[in-house]
Amino acid sequence: MSKSIKIVFALGLVSFAAACAQPEPEYVEVQPAPISSEPVYTGKYK
Repeated sequence: MSKSIKIVFALGLVSFAAACAQPEPEYVEVQPAPISSEPVYTGKYK
């Protein structure tokens, strides 16, 4: 085979392998919301 046919075949094989590759799943860590908020000073008799 000529070099150009081998190069085209190799590029096709590489692109086929890249298209069939499974992407790794991305894990997202979510922090839970606080259950209750801390008391805030609002004044002497409020």
